[in-house]
Amino acid sequence: MKVEFAPLSVPLQRRLQTASVVQWVFSFLGLAQCCTAVFILLFFTRFWLVSVLYATWWFIDREKPRKGGRRIHVIRNSIVWRYMRDYFPITLVKTAELDPRQNYLMGFHPHGVLAAGAFINFCTEASGFSTLFPGITPHLMMLSLWFRVPFFRDYLMSGGLVPSDKESASYVLQKPEGGNVLTIIVGGAQEALDARPGSYTLLLKNRKGFIRLAIQHGTPLVPVFSFGENDLFNQVRNPKGSWLRQLQHRLQQMMGISLPLFHARGIFQYSFGLLPYRRPVCTVVGKPIPVQRKHRPSVEEVDQVHQKYLNELSKLFEDHKAKYNIPEDKHLEFI
Repeated sequence: MKVEFAPLSVPLQRRLQTASVVQWVFSFLGLAQCCTAVFILLFFTRFWLVSVLYATWWFIDREKPRKGGRRIHVIRNSIVWRYMRDYFPITLVKTAELDPRQNYLMGFHPHGVLAAGAFINFCTEASGFSTLFPGITPHLMMLSLWFRVPFFRDYLMSGGLVPSDKESASYVLQKPEGGNVLTIIVGGAQEALDARPGSYTLLLKNRKGFIRLAIQHGTPLVPVFSFGENDLFNQVRNPKGSWLRQLQHRLQQMMGISLPLFHARGIFQYSFGLLPYRRPVCTVVGKPIPVQRKHRPSVEEVDQVHQKYLNELSKLFEDHKAKYNIPEDKHLEFI
């Protein structure tokens, strides 16, 4: 006998969606610190052996994040991520086919405050990445700092995250049979400081390391623009030259992470809080840009491919902006 379950009521679905976003925001803001605290505190309890055994495993497994990580499909396919997807909602749009016999390097724009679109689309199966791009395995780069946190590193690897260093990138892009995608949020932490509704400014004008990497491996470049990414949070005014912006830059240089002072809505009210607004995010994947392999590309060759990438990214934005209610006079600005 087939058992059928009654659909969840709309209020319950909205509560579950909010709960999923709460845990996601917490994972960015506090989970790493909690994991570190638990690891240390266990040494002073009768469960000290847990930390000792994990520390041993951690040492043995220390190179795993740079070797493609260790994804766990049960976690990537968790229903929690589907509720989070529906909270905004977040969708993934394909504009061209990707050949599973090739590796690809995707440039994701913009960073936003917490990169919600990048996480849902490339670290989970909530938006159906594997269905849209069969035979392709996505990897998303994240600051290497977080892979030094006990327990938290395993959580990151479970979704397909890898450290943002050249060794990790090369490992993913060197897969002989192809089928790997390496996604880089090119603007990085610094771009997050300009993330606010209505902003289309990308920190990309002098970001050419990913271009050089693609040329060295002969990997096609794929521009990706996430419409609505910057609309999820407001941010305290921090114009360039202000004392706040200078402080944020100084902290970024010291810690490697930016600290945007963001706010949006709360759990039980909508006027102020740290939860993102319920606003749609649509991540559009552009067509691949062929790249000729060269081990030591010249500055001119890098600049040429970089300009082509900027042109294709601008075209992707212009071709789709009307669908997502972006005014005709709005264009991408590269700084």
